[in-house]
Amino acid sequence: MKTYEAQDFLSIDTQLSSEEKMIRNSIRDFVSRDVLPGIAAHYENGTFPTELIQPLAELGTLGATIQGYECAGINYTSYGLIMQELERGDSGIRSFVSVQGALCMFPIAAFGTEEHKRKYLPKMAKGELIGCFGLTESDFGSNPGGMLTRAKKDGSDYILNGSKMWITNGGIAGVAIVWAKDENDQIVGFIVDRDLKGFSVRNINNKFSLKASVTSELTFEDCRVSASQKLNIRGLKGPFACLNNARFGISWGALGASMACYDEALNYSKSRVQFDKPIASFQLVQSKLVEIFTDITLGQLLALHVGRLKDRDQALPEHISMAKMKNVSNALKHARLTRDILGASGITYEYQCGRHMLNLESVNTYEGTEDIHRLILGHYITGIPAFK
Repeated sequence: MKTYEAQDFLSIDTQLSSEEKMIRNSIRDFVSRDVLPGIAAHYENGTFPTELIQPLAELGTLGATIQGYECAGINYTSYGLIMQELERGDSGIRSFVSVQGALCMFPIAAFGTEEHKRKYLPKMAKGELIGCFGLTESDFGSNPGGMLTRAKKDGSDYILNGSKMWITNGGIAGVAIVWAKDENDQIVGFIVDRDLKGFSVRNINNKFSLKASVTSELTFEDCRVSASQKLNIRGLKGPFACLNNARFGISWGALGASMACYDEALNYSKSRVQFDKPIASFQLVQSKLVEIFTDITLGQLLALHVGRLKDRDQALPEHISMAKMKNVSNALKHARLTRDILGASGITYEYQCGRHMLNLESVNTYEGTEDIHRLILGHYITGIPAFK
């Protein structure tokens, strides 16, 4: 196994506790040992590495910040470091863990009953039960409040009708967190078991991004859900609370993708000889490497500070929007720059940067596009919402 040595120009490690470094290093070794050797083949074949689910669970990555219910109960900075290392392997692996924890286990822990928590969380923490998050629809992504999925009260049940699109983990999930509008046009959430009549799933395979991830469409046709499965939250603040946790993890994960691309390009440029000398000696190549190196360093500082704020329950949604916006857009830029440094080699599965580049096109889109996060920050700065 090749040991990964990360750049730490500003000695950021000195700001981490021994436990935080131990958690990061354990995931770093796992990615190098168990993810990287096989991920390119999974990506090429369009398959998700289900063999990694149990090891990920044993490492405590699923619902990692939740206290109790057989979850690890670590702080948010440690969680961010986990996301960083997982996405150094592949965005699809980080997406799986992010959806399971931030989008599915979190709302059960935050808005579910004690019965819900005991029923679902231990199994999900062990990787025995996989979840997915049904918010986005084919015509309502950046504007989830316009969703068409409906939940109609019928005695002690609700009848769900509608569909959800671009749902990570959908095809392997045994439970879904589904958001719908009730008869008062209020958005409500439900814990929906996969085996319910009227709940069907179709996997989306014709994609060139996140190929090592399961992406699906969920359809509900007169799907009867017990009212006892309704979450104790109303309005968009429910799904947005989940998205904020997911966006936080993504802001760290994007750093991992940048780190992988930078490490690959640096090593390649020092060994690749053109015109009788390594291409690392050329000014233009050095300029690109310095730009990536600097962005990663600044992105680590941003992510770490937002992590510390979140650990103190002081992180604003706008803080997280800035970190997601900047680190992901930079990561996509870095993948493109490193692909350029590698030349034709950069489009092959032998190297990582092309795979990261394609994955990051999706990461830049989901959980709020770069433009949406700019508008969130614009609203914060000016006090004027530009969404309407």
